Amino acid sequence: MVMVKRKTVKKRALVTGAGGFIGHHLVKFLKKKGYWVRGVDIKFPEYEESAADEFEILDLRRSDDSLQATRNIDEVYALAADMGGMGYITGHDALIFHNNSLININTIEAARINGVKKYLFSSSGCVYPAHKQDTPNIKPLKEIDAYPANPADGGYSWEKLFTERLCLYYREAYGMDTKIVRFHNVFGPLGTWDGGREKAPAAVCRKVALAKMQGRNEIEIWGDGKQTRSFCYIDDCVEGIYRLMSSKFNDPLNLGQDRMISINELVEIVSKIAGVKLKIKHITGPLGVRGRNSDNSLLRKVLKWEPRISLEEGLTRTFNWIEDQIQNSQA
Repeated sequence: MVMVKRKTVKKRALVTGAGGFIGHHLVKFLKKKGYWVRGVDIKFPEYEESAADEFEILDLRRSDDSLQATRNIDEVYALAADMGGMGYITGHDALIFHNNSLININTIEAARINGVKKYLFSSSGCVYPAHKQDTPNIKPLKEIDAYPANPADGGYSWEKLFTERLCLYYREAYGMDTKIVRFHNVFGPLGTWDGGREKAPAAVCRKVALAKMQGRNEIEIWGDGKQTRSFCYIDDCVEGIYRLMSSKFNDPLNLGQDRMISINELVEIVSKIAGVKLKIKHITGPLGVRGRNSDNSLLRKVLKWEPRISLEEGLTRTFNWIEDQIQNSQA
């Protein structure tokens, strides 16, 4: 009897926003898991070549581009967004809401038309109400805390909440297996570290690295530095995304660390990693909410897992990478 070995058919995944930070890392992660991956963005990754089997430059604000992106795909990881740190999302409400609404409406509808069965939307901890984040020492935010709705960070957060509802409605109406992940301050190497769209960990790493290289003993930080956040390293983030997509859970789910620290403490940790002592000069700037932290109770229950990489380890990897970037750019 002759045994015929059957060829394994790879799952076909689309990662939108694959030219961005999380999307780029997710493409690499899915490739290691054996997926065939198409990456889509309006730009290529900035710091290294994409690992995607196909990378297409498409504008998902256009319905025809969204249809092209989602063709012959089993799973969509919808990470495309017009976004940045507080320095960008403050004051660009109309532009951000317009761009992201078009991206997400077009992408999920194109996925439905093309018969995509599984769809993950990347939401944010920004969807939580302002009055639950008005002091530095706040209670960790549970998923149910998002309602009654009054998100804190303007057009960016309102659009995230809007698209969460869209995903739930598509599941109810069309049977699409939608997942909703609420990111909490993801950071790591290969992310934007200058130019105005960088998040707090990258900005602090850049400022500390520059002070060290230039022999300065002071850096500037927006506000009093007492505002608090939790920070999740990128490797844990993509692991969590994969686990959620593989689960049977469909409601919104936090994905982040639940260790809350102040921005002043963040500076202290990065300064220690860099081997320098720095004074902080507090200046006026956009701050966002006073405090935000992820409650991971539901995450642990649903996924039987939670982020494992410590803040210190993640910041060490990130600082070393950003320091290398600065040295290479100056050279």
